[in-house]
Amino acid sequence: MSNTIEKKETSSIQKERTRSGKVFVPKTDIIETEHEILVLSDMPGVDEKSLDITLENKELTIQGFVHQDVPDGFNLTYGEYEIGDYYRTFTISDDIDRDKIEAQFQQGVLRLKLPKAEVAKARKIEINAS
Repeated sequence: MSNTIEKKETSSIQKERTRSGKVFVPKTDIIETEHEILVLSDMPGVDEKSLDITLENKELTIQGFVHQDVPDGFNLTYGEYEIGDYYRTFTISDDIDRDKIEAQFQQGVLRLKLPKAEVAKARKIEINAS
């Protein structure tokens, strides 16, 4: 049994691209805590300057652009790792405090913190006995 995970190429980008090449869906984990939702996306080959995160209405879009480095005077003869950009969209609810969203990017992993709005946080209701 193999533990390899294949990259999944996307075919559903709704906006027109100005770059040619393959586009992959970044592998993503979503973790919910009492106070926030964490989105962890793997985008190997992307650097901080070529990462774009936008929130428009309820659509959160993540785009990462990869630049293939082949030294001058050389051609890629054989490659096992496919190079391409990354693109993914998520629909977020009104329960997220949009003004407090934070993003960190380190070693090819994007970490988005989506804090829950105060009205969305669970709370215990006290019972008054009369």
